[in-house]
Amino acid sequence: MNTPRLADFRRIVVKIGSSLLVDAKASRLNEKWLASLAADIAALYAGKRDLLVVSSGAIALGRSVLKLPAGPLALEDSQAAAAVGQIALARTWTEALSRHGITAGQVLVTLGDTEERRRYLNARSTIDRLLQWRAVPVINENDTVATNEIRYGDNDRLAARVATMMSADALVLLSDVDGLYDAPPDSGVAARHLPRVERVTPEIEAMAGAAGSGLSRGGMQTKLEAAKIATAAGTHMVIASGRVEHPLSAIEKGARSTWFVTAANPVTARKKWIAGSLEPKGTLTIDAGAVTALRRGNSLLPVGVMRIEGDFARGDAVIIRGPDGVEIARGLCAYDAEDAHKIRGRSSSDIDTILGFSGRAEMVHRDDLVVGRE
Repeated sequence: MNTPRLADFRRIVVKIGSSLLVDAKASRLNEKWLASLAADIAALYAGKRDLLVVSSGAIALGRSVLKLPAGPLALEDSQAAAAVGQIALARTWTEALSRHGITAGQVLVTLGDTEERRRYLNARSTIDRLLQWRAVPVINENDTVATNEIRYGDNDRLAARVATMMSADALVLLSDVDGLYDAPPDSGVAARHLPRVERVTPEIEAMAGAAGSGLSRGGMQTKLEAAKIATAAGTHMVIASGRVEHPLSAIEKGARSTWFVTAANPVTARKKWIAGSLEPKGTLTIDAGAVTALRRGNSLLPVGVMRIEGDFARGDAVIIRGPDGVEIARGLCAYDAEDAHKIRGRSSSDIDTILGFSGRAEMVHRDDLVVGRE
């Protein structure tokens, strides 16, 4: 496989660290650099690609606005600084992208939003709708409520979780360094740059150094952890320098970087996860018409569901059987068992009236569905 190009991908997540976005010495935003990055994003966006941004910087910007002294902050101080900084960060991205006619949408997440399936589906649906509306989601860990026990601790792993959640096929980590070396570049020993990594082995992990920036909570170790998360889900990942203007354009032009490649793709990896990694909590028996619809690649609508068994929650895996009892698919149900019973056999247009709220039109969306072979 040749070196990947960003232009080859349909959905790209770009992660930006605090040390790139905020000039620590001057205690202000790196406006010129951000403008160049926004131009790169706009160029990819113009090619009908989906772009998502995972941006650090809320605490750093909050410190700047509040004129807090240098040095470590207590947890409550960091959370309060983030409350101020998140407003500044949202405004910053809104202004940078609006210059190119692009709408930004702020999404704040915590660990539970990508680990607990009910909240995972909510977050995924919200971000997916923003992408359908051709907005660029700007995602950050919700530092105002996250604690040391539940926080990601860095946005590298958060970016990898977002990339897998949204079935992105490329993840870009813009960093203080231009990729992975077999020894820390500043250790005084001759360090060899690795342009391509096929698999994150223990030997590769041993090459990771410590965090390199006072504003960054991550380091090469967390980037390698992100690479394992991303590539396992079929997402290619690249570590590249963000210390240059137009950093995404630089990657396209062959600037030094490290690509972590995968033979899988996001769709097949996600389908494999649904089909084999989740314990089914219930069963949906569907009619012949629904069986035909699923085999054609459609979602499962409530009208096609004949019988429901099991006690499952929204987001749980369920087995889907045809009228003869034969298993034909598995998927993640968009309703808990109680609500699913109420709407089975009914038109999607009746859901609002029956349940008292506007739920999803699909009982199981096709993106959350794995249909077996006949």
